[in-house]
Amino acid sequence: MNSLPIWLLHVSRTEQITPHMARITLTGDDVRGFSLEEADQQVKLYFPRPGQSRPVLPEVTETTDLTTWYQAYGAIPEDERPWMRSYTIRAHDPATNSLTFDFVLHRHAGPATRWAMNAREGDCLGVFGPTDYFARPKPLSSSVEEADWVLLAGDDAAVPGMATIIESLPPGKRAFAFVEVQDAADEQPFTTGADLTTTWLHRGAAEPGHSEALAETVRAATLPDGEGFAWIAGEAGLVRRIRRHLVDDRGLPKSRIEFSGYWRLKLTQDDAPTPEDLAEAQERLAEAQAQSS
Repeated sequence: MNSLPIWLLHVSRTEQITPHMARITLTGDDVRGFSLEEADQQVKLYFPRPGQSRPVLPEVTETTDLTTWYQAYGAIPEDERPWMRSYTIRAHDPATNSLTFDFVLHRHAGPATRWAMNAREGDCLGVFGPTDYFARPKPLSSSVEEADWVLLAGDDAAVPGMATIIESLPPGKRAFAFVEVQDAADEQPFTTGADLTTTWLHRGAAEPGHSEALAETVRAATLPDGEGFAWIAGEAGLVRRIRRHLVDDRGLPKSRIEFSGYWRLKLTQDDAPTPEDLAEAQERLAEAQAQSS
């Protein structure tokens, strides 16, 4: 057994579920015995460079630790080093030892989109996780159960994670989902026993991240009394604006908001963090330390 959960899995199925989202299932013996205990469980995916049949990753042994592995990963020549991106596990099927991921097919294709658009049965992908290294200070399920109502807001990239949360909501839990996609063809049905109200927003021809419809709709929304919990994900700047509104205008404590800037306008995960990214990271660290103390 590897000391780090780093797997090489292979494509077993591809499906186009909306015009701008592909669903890809990966399988392999490494998934055997795995259990998905929390919704919105993120992992790192490693995409092979052009000409590679599999991503070039450092060897993992029983004694390999996280720091040593990442140092070895960083030492791989840049033109050989796999692209790394964060993704949410959409589903896990223990009967077939498989994990499923949903990929947004962006107009300006990056490495993940290019891989997803061309994925074929047998193609190889690296997966790091799930692991406690990426775990939340407080389980998402606990935050949801403690709340009287739940607000979820995000763009296309947030749909897979949002869907797993909605599916896991307790029966009857009051919940509000605000989702921005390109048009009605990109809407997806959510399955839940919760008391869910979903508002779909269509940005049309506008570039992702440039529309203010999602932020404006959340600002105008009527929310119930009681203790709320919010989950926000998508373009980093949009996420920050919605979070600022919930804290400053709605009085929602920061400890009751979970937020993730999945992507950044004109930047990728390969680019250096901005001052806003660094400030956000410091705030996350402070909140994690406060919750663990």
